[in-house]
Amino acid sequence: MKNNNTRLIYYITHITVLLLMVSACSVDETQKLEERSWSLSWSDEFDGEAGQLIDASKWTYDIGRGDNGWGNQELQTYTDRPENVSMDGVGNLVITAKRESFSGAPFTSARIKTQGLFDQKYGRFEARLKTPFGPGLWPAFWLVGSNITEVNWPQCGEIDIMELRGQQPNIINGTVHGPGYSAGGAIGGSYGLPDSRFDAAFHVFAVEWGEDFIEFFVDDFLYKRITPEDLPGEWVYNTEFFLLLNVAVGGNYVGFPTSQTPFDQKMIIDYVRVYN
Repeated sequence: MKNNNTRLIYYITHITVLLLMVSACSVDETQKLEERSWSLSWSDEFDGEAGQLIDASKWTYDIGRGDNGWGNQELQTYTDRPENVSMDGVGNLVITAKRESFSGAPFTSARIKTQGLFDQKYGRFEARLKTPFGPGLWPAFWLVGSNITEVNWPQCGEIDIMELRGQQPNIINGTVHGPGYSAGGAIGGSYGLPDSRFDAAFHVFAVEWGEDFIEFFVDDFLYKRITPEDLPGEWVYNTEFFLLLNVAVGGNYVGFPTSQTPFDQKMIIDYVRVYN
């Protein structure tokens, strides 16, 4: 009985400490947000008619299967068809992953980007969206250094604002990739919903990025901060980056779809906004 009482006191004490830490953290994060003043520099609200394609002045496409499944053993081919990426007529862009044979691949989906059309160094980058779900689904909202054609990946840097493994629909990941810390060695953090899933409702995913920090947010809650001191390699985040949105199927990060994976699967994007 004495041992049980001691153990109970231990747990209560540690839970109290954790709650105090979370409370203190939340106050600091709220103050940090209030201290920053943002000015909108670019956005897409996706207000087109149902079936309308993306705005060609803002976005372009990656098309095809990519070399070695876009470097990740992915199973889809990306298209520019409205069946895979188009407006829904009620203020959203929808990227749809489908189980269908197309161009030699068993699945289709879409990946869009602002490369060559818009990029920015530093600021706040955010999207309000709902994810797809199911084993083997890999939705992402991310940034890549615009110098990728000159220095290649990962020297160009990559900031994954939101990635989700479809088999874990209540957990998202925010990550950076660079020289010496890419792929399986990338640096980042995770944020989980305790009693819901990211496909059940819209959430705002964002990074706030400056000369010596990258901060990851879900619904304005700061869950991860990365500085040059946190990285085992070079800090390559002092140049312009462009934006990407996509839904991959399969790949090293998520594994293969299973019989538990329902198709079609949709990522529904309400807006994307960038601030200085």
